[in-house]
Amino acid sequence: MGWGDLTSEEWARLKPHLPKSGQRGGRWASHRRIINGILYRNRTGVPWRDLPARFGKWKTVYERHRRLSADGTWDSIFAAVLADADAEGRIDWSMVSVDSTTCRAHQHAAGARKKPPRLPGKRRTPRQHRPDEGLGRSRGGLTCKVHLAGEGGRRPLALLITPGQWGDAPQLIPVMERIRVGRHGGGRPRTRPDHLGGDKAYSSRRNRRYLRRRQIKHTIPEPRNQRANRRRRGSKGGRPTGFDKTIYKRRNEVERTIWALKNSRAVATRYDKRAYVFHGTVTLAAIRLWLRP
Repeated sequence: MGWGDLTSEEWARLKPHLPKSGQRGGRWASHRRIINGILYRNRTGVPWRDLPARFGKWKTVYERHRRLSADGTWDSIFAAVLADADAEGRIDWSMVSVDSTTCRAHQHAAGARKKPPRLPGKRRTPRQHRPDEGLGRSRGGLTCKVHLAGEGGRRPLALLITPGQWGDAPQLIPVMERIRVGRHGGGRPRTRPDHLGGDKAYSSRRNRRYLRRRQIKHTIPEPRNQRANRRRRGSKGGRPTGFDKTIYKRRNEVERTIWALKNSRAVATRYDKRAYVFHGTVTLAAIRLWLRP
């Protein structure tokens, strides 16, 4: 076992959720070695062709990652790992925070074909495919943004990939809708945290109305211009928003979650041309955080 590879404990947590190996043609042979190769690339950000020989053929490692990203296997594994963690009481629902981070896109991430990709052997497009490939332009060039909801234990609960110039406030509801943690004993998955935190970028009447309708307590500071506009409207502007400075201090947990994700260089800098492949890269980095004790 090399440095950064899955430990025996992590492999024991991950193995039950992987596709069955030993199928016809040997498609899923050597799961552990291949996934260690994918993790090596995630951690170092090296080109696929430069993978060490101990992981086997680089093409096999890349194709496995692309297939698992396209058919939603990484998403299914992420959901299963979350369900296991919730059953063990390892998810801190007391405070969930939302935030986003911008990932600079490498020049190799540009130039994807305009024709929509297809699943191998099937005619439908990958689950996380985006026509814009999740790439946008800003002053710094091509950028991509990762929106996420992180729990109190500094691990992600939901992820969303968008172009870099997209705002944060419109993405709060899509991110919240992706929080679905299954229960081993049956029943509906848990979708609501005890409390939600966010910075000023998420302050909007639409977001606050959505959170009140779902009965989710939240701590989101009100920007100065919104506060002035509310006061100017008088009684029609509504009541002042509540704000607890003590609870708001816990918002650093989601920032530390982002730092942990960006320890993977393939997440900090996007090298993948396709949005669904990059989504799989970020999801795998999140899975690794949950596998660790």
